[in-house]
Amino acid sequence: MLFKKKFEEQTVNGVRMGNGTVAFRGVKLNVHCFFIDGVLIDTGAQSLQRFFTPFFQQLDIEKVVITHFHEDHTGCAAYLQEKFQVPIFMNDLMINYCTKKADYPMYRQVFWGRRKPFRAEAIGKTFQSANASWTVINTPGHAIDHLAFLNEATGQLFTGDLYCQEKTKVVLREENILEIIASLKRVLTYDFEEVFCNHAGFLKNGRKALERKLDYLLDLEGNIVKLYREGNTPEEIKDLLFPKKYPITFFSSGEWDSIHIVNSIIKHHEKVSI
Repeated sequence: MLFKKKFEEQTVNGVRMGNGTVAFRGVKLNVHCFFIDGVLIDTGAQSLQRFFTPFFQQLDIEKVVITHFHEDHTGCAAYLQEKFQVPIFMNDLMINYCTKKADYPMYRQVFWGRRKPFRAEAIGKTFQSANASWTVINTPGHAIDHLAFLNEATGQLFTGDLYCQEKTKVVLREENILEIIASLKRVLTYDFEEVFCNHAGFLKNGRKALERKLDYLLDLEGNIVKLYREGNTPEEIKDLLFPKKYPITFFSSGEWDSIHIVNSIIKHHEKVSI
């Protein structure tokens, strides 16, 4: 298969950023990892390890923190642990899962590679780096173990996959939109301005970007509930609100789809109305 891969580096306000991209047949996926004050935030994908390795070798990594267990964020964790003997910290919910051979669909293995087992420690509610205290913020929705990290010294927030893009059109089957809404509300109670997203990269006006995403999801929730109460089926709602077909839906055999947004919101409101 002809995959196109590339890697870019840049530094923004003291944060060193590595961004790897994989593209194939109209589907283009990318992932960042970030480094500041001895802390590496996420590790990139195993399929991009040869691109990320020179980046890692430039850094004086004291610890690795993981936003969530997905393979595009943990793919090089085993390499870093073996090569540099650095401690890795993450939400304890998926620590045991990560000690075992990864189990996820073939298309994700094709894009992101096969994540090797690694050992991690529970991160707790805070952690220290050389010159800063960090707050760990629980932000489930995209994944059950999802975390965001706030550098208290710089006011920089690292959001993993909480943002990704302002107007979400497709999500994974297991994502919970109401939990994402709650997570956005939670992070917005903290004092920050700059945001670093593992897919969108640096968001200069980060607080405003997160506020816009929250507003979009709240409006979407309202529209979906209204259409459902008017008698529309989930498929009809999807066609009305998300008429465009996305290559990732076909390529993932439906694991990524707009219908999961609709179903997630309807499922929540059906529970509430019981």
